[in-house]
Amino acid sequence: MTISLVSADRQLAQLMRELGMTCTSLSPDALSSLAQAGARQPDVLVVDLRDQPQLPPAIALLKRQHPATGVLLVASQLDPALMLEAMRAGVNEFVTHPVSAPELQAAVKRLVGNLAPSARGDIYAFIGAKGGVGTTTVAVNVATALAEATRDATLLIDMNMACGDAAVFLGAEPRFSVVDALENVQRLDAAFFSSLVVRSKPGLDLLGASARPAAAQFAPNQFRSLFDFASQSYSHTILDLARSDATVIDSLEAATKIVIVVNQELATVRNASRLAATLRQRYGAGRLSLVLSRTDRRAEIGHDDVERTVGMAVSHTFPSDYRLALQAMNKGRPIVLDRQNELSAAFSAFARDLGGVPEARKSQKPVAGSIFGRLAPRRA
Repeated sequence: MTISLVSADRQLAQLMRELGMTCTSLSPDALSSLAQAGARQPDVLVVDLRDQPQLPPAIALLKRQHPATGVLLVASQLDPALMLEAMRAGVNEFVTHPVSAPELQAAVKRLVGNLAPSARGDIYAFIGAKGGVGTTTVAVNVATALAEATRDATLLIDMNMACGDAAVFLGAEPRFSVVDALENVQRLDAAFFSSLVVRSKPGLDLLGASARPAAAQFAPNQFRSLFDFASQSYSHTILDLARSDATVIDSLEAATKIVIVVNQELATVRNASRLAATLRQRYGAGRLSLVLSRTDRRAEIGHDDVERTVGMAVSHTFPSDYRLALQAMNKGRPIVLDRQNELSAAFSAFARDLGGVPEARKSQKPVAGSIFGRLAPRRA
């Protein structure tokens, strides 16, 4: 564990040493350098504000760039305005003068406890090679199938910001959105995030699109922080991406698999070729997957043509059933829940493949009245 202390008070540093804490002293000017994107972070940062009139602006910047860094403030008193400002900046703990050894030790212990390593879930990013290829349909149904097959915590994030339709497909009415999460990414914790998502009828959580445009452009580190938090909180996170948002596409380092959705149209296939080349160069071929939606066996552009042009093998195909897809959207009930059609089976198979879920075995119970049923030994 590494602790950095920003304080001119030698007694505070001595108290920390007496508690068995090894800390490095930093000057107040060092906060700006620590807040830089590539700066190496301590596990815990203790900032003494007893001789300062307000919260240093560098702390808010540091928490935006490095949300995992635990920050403990030492203040002269419990000033409500300062506490509110500190909470908004993402500060984790707060102690006041005179600082007691048990209070300081308990605060640091809480911060260290939050740093305990946890298993991270998988992130599956879905991106259409062109608008209208059915990316949201695929993402919603795969997310639903994963949640149902694994019974694990599953999250769908509609990354289309102000024009996403995932909520319509799930029959949900979210009050908050992905924009709210990104604007408050430094505040993300279990309680706050649970207030932003909505639990859909199929059993997965949804962080939906916004009903309003974002006030400003979001930076890559904000997307990365959101994705990182989601992977710590959910076993499966599905991202329904907007192809037009280059910043999001440049922030997918945490993605387990990036799925390119394409259909048998010339413009779509050409776009898929360029998109695949970009993603392959940035994230490697092993993390990419190509799926073919609305498959038409009589289309002029065949399955082999798609693979040859894009330079990737098609991992799964989804049959074309426009009427069924439209009915499902109008009902707010994902297709995969019906299980009585070829399209539902295709979504379920792809979800099992992504999540590494074995197919459920069919019961081998003998049929009553058959010869095997008559030969089976009866129980007393």
